[in-house]
Amino acid sequence: MSQVEFSIPGEPCAKGRPRFIRATGQVMTPEKTANYEQLVKLSYLQQVERDKPLTGPLVAKIYANFAIPKSVSKKRQQRMMSRQEYPQKRPDADNLAKIVLDALNGIAYADDKEIVCLEVRKYWAEVPRVDVVLREI
Repeated sequence: MSQVEFSIPGEPCAKGRPRFIRATGQVMTPEKTANYEQLVKLSYLQQVERDKPLTGPLVAKIYANFAIPKSVSKKRQQRMMSRQEYPQKRPDADNLAKIVLDALNGIAYADDKEIVCLEVRKYWAEVPRVDVVLREI
């Protein structure tokens, strides 16, 4: 059983909706989405020392850590850091998973259809990032 772990620096980002251009029939990926997918790929390649993708049924755990707003009181900051308070804000957990899993297609695994168990959690943190754990079953 093999497992990989890596972190994506910066504020978590969601997968944007594709835009359709009627005149040409083309589908455009939003620039923010394309840039974040590149960051996911780069983070994986820099942090994971693996020469072949994971195979078989996979478990994926995605932990999105959002920056604590500067306007929050010290007392509330402590509640956030001790995980007594969670970020109930955008982006949605499913869109967080979508951008990370789609970006790893063909790199960490052949296709995200191999993921049979998915856990996505949202937390507050001093340093914004997304932590990813992928494990073969």
